[in-house]
Amino acid sequence: MIKKLIGAVAFTLACTATYAAESGYPLDKAPDRINDIAALQNGAKLFVNHCLNCHSASAMRYNKLQDIGLTDEQIRDNLLFTGQKVGDLMTIAMQPADAKRWFGTVPPDLSVIARAKSINAGPTGADYIYTYLRTFYRDTAVPTGWNNLVFPSVGMPHVMWQDQGPRELTTVAMHQVEKDGARSWERVTTTYDAQGYATVKAEPVANYRGHASVEAKFKSLDPAQAAAYDNDVADLTAFLAWMAEPQQQFRKQLGVWVLLFLGLFLVVAWRLNASFWKHVR
Repeated sequence: MIKKLIGAVAFTLACTATYAAESGYPLDKAPDRINDIAALQNGAKLFVNHCLNCHSASAMRYNKLQDIGLTDEQIRDNLLFTGQKVGDLMTIAMQPADAKRWFGTVPPDLSVIARAKSINAGPTGADYIYTYLRTFYRDTAVPTGWNNLVFPSVGMPHVMWQDQGPRELTTVAMHQVEKDGARSWERVTTTYDAQGYATVKAEPVANYRGHASVEAKFKSLDPAQAAAYDNDVADLTAFLAWMAEPQQQFRKQLGVWVLLFLGLFLVVAWRLNASFWKHVR
């Protein structure tokens, strides 16, 4: 019975999160640090140390990091560990066939992941990444031992779990059950402890007029460590957003100058038009 309840909650949670991710999951707003050089440099360090082992960034060269204030010497001493050159692309040694065998799929290239996850007129790719990296939880029911609220049953383990520290997850799911031909509502509360073991409590709910839903809440066992982790994730997210479009700040600045020029040209054109036609009535 307990296994069935866990399965029902997992299915409901997966369906809800998948639907939300495709249709506007309530993502946390990522801090705007795209102009913070120190944050981008810390994000680059985190990316190289934690992400670049499995994920490539084949559209980015190491020497492009000069744009965020790093010198060739700093890049060489702090970000290159396997004999690569400063002008090389950010590739990895892992072969796609090995990656598919180990993880079930080939980890995506992260060069433009922030743009790929953006939703038109909705949450940005940075919001998606920021929320995704902060919603991992232990789950002994999946092969990797980790699950994620934004991307249920994701093949990627939580590679930064030691930085985040232990925490618990409690989900409250409202769903319908059928018994003796009659349908009724049931509230299922599932608590995943710090080791990933689930405790499930199901109780009937009378006179419920709502709809199927899942609410999730994390409880960190070390709030200070979790806060430091959130800060690092914000820096890493900012770096991924910058990497997806390194020229975005220049593009925005250029756009302002173009609008100013067009405004000035409009005034000149308006006065010239008035001068040319002033004798015509």
